[in-house]
Amino acid sequence: MSWLLSLPLIIPFATAVVAYLLRDRASGRWISVLGSLLSLLASGVLMATVLREGVISAQMGQWAAPFGITLVADLLSAVMVVITAITGLAVAVYALSDITEEQERLGYHALFQVLIAGVTGAFLTGDLFNLYVWFEVMLISSFGLLVLGNSREQIDGGVKYVALNLVSTVLFLTGTGILYGLTGTLNLADLALVVPRVENQGLITVVSVLFMIAFGMKAAVFPLFFWLPASYHTPAFSVSAVFAGLLTKVGVYALIRMFTLVFTGDIGFTHEILLWVACLTMITGVLGAAAQNDFRKILSFHIVSQIGYMVLGLALFTPLAIVGAVFYLVHHIIVKANLFLVAGVAQRLTGSTDLSKIGGLYKSAPLLAVLFLVPAFSLAGFPPLSGFWAKYILVKASLDVEAWVVAFIALAVGLLTIFSMTKIWGEVFWKPHPKGVDPAMSRIDRSAALPLMLPIAAMAALTVVIGLFPEPFVAFAERSAAQLLDPSDYISTVLGGGR
Repeated sequence: MSWLLSLPLIIPFATAVVAYLLRDRASGRWISVLGSLLSLLASGVLMATVLREGVISAQMGQWAAPFGITLVADLLSAVMVVITAITGLAVAVYALSDITEEQERLGYHALFQVLIAGVTGAFLTGDLFNLYVWFEVMLISSFGLLVLGNSREQIDGGVKYVALNLVSTVLFLTGTGILYGLTGTLNLADLALVVPRVENQGLITVVSVLFMIAFGMKAAVFPLFFWLPASYHTPAFSVSAVFAGLLTKVGVYALIRMFTLVFTGDIGFTHEILLWVACLTMITGVLGAAAQNDFRKILSFHIVSQIGYMVLGLALFTPLAIVGAVFYLVHHIIVKANLFLVAGVAQRLTGSTDLSKIGGLYKSAPLLAVLFLVPAFSLAGFPPLSGFWAKYILVKASLDVEAWVVAFIALAVGLLTIFSMTKIWGEVFWKPHPKGVDPAMSRIDRSAALPLMLPIAAMAALTVVIGLFPEPFVAFAERSAAQLLDPSDYISTVLGGGR
């Protein structure tokens, strides 16, 4: 199992090395695409194995858990690795036309592959310290991608991004140190057994809040989200897309993992906080989006609001709510990354992302208009797209526990999301271009148009498939939720029966 769990990590790191060595040649970009394709194949094999055999784990260097470095994959980990690989391949293809030769020479493809490795490692790690290591891999590579271009706006956004993430790191390490002092272990499966035995459970609750804040910063929840809309609109569109799809989801994943596996002793307190955070995150994010007049800034604020839905599933902490959180995670990565890719094509055709300065795309680029409507309607929750089922599950979970106000907030935020998507449609696609520019696809060379449109079409098709045939995806989310709520298989697989 060690190779099976290691390959999704080894491939992007190896690709990064080769891509960096070939950064001055055109072949470097194709190495990135090939590496992304191999990563998708490796993640597919991992997923098939987990579906067939259940939770799998491996101990690096033959050091038995809980003392060594553990890699572990359950259904949630495996699907997150697969979605990461899908997003990585889509963005790698898109970058063939989006990333300039100067950015390639500065090491874009190497940084991109290291970022994918960091995200994948965070999903597969089985201990807290190595989760911190993968967070740092993500932080270093994402900062390099964020400032690749050296504009004043990028540097400003990058400084805010790094500053808040460093605060998050300090809180994470502080909580990790205290937790190790209390338990003598950092292995997640071992923590699940040892934490309930700690005499001072009040201190455990305090530590859990430290982790909640640290991971909440990574996930961009209220009130810790302001670094995201300040930075995500500044880099290349390929970078914005992979950031939007993956980075905040690692924070959500960490919250779900820790608050279903380790910190379950004071649910009445911790998950009540998460419930308030989820609702306020949804509201502030969607209101921020409604106030914006820039394509990418609107989408950036909507990342925040949609993160609220995922945290809501964890906060309600019922089987159906956890199903909704898992389903929402998968759906949102695809949809949000795709919307940023669409924004990149729109900017290339119209010359801006400011809604007041662009327009005319419905008439001159009807295919792009359709490909925008699919993820936009899905984000807003229109049936029968994937976003409808994700929101439906979470609203029903809220109603089942008689959380009427929460259900109302979730529905109201969905309506305001429709407003934002309608504003983008009306300004970017429906109204004529204010300067009379013809934003036709013919303005983009054919050799450049295919790498831009192909990943957008593929991810839109995936959104439609999930929406039209939700049953297998919901069934998968149910199995994943069952593993999260009953982690006995996870613990026994990692520890070999516990200790």
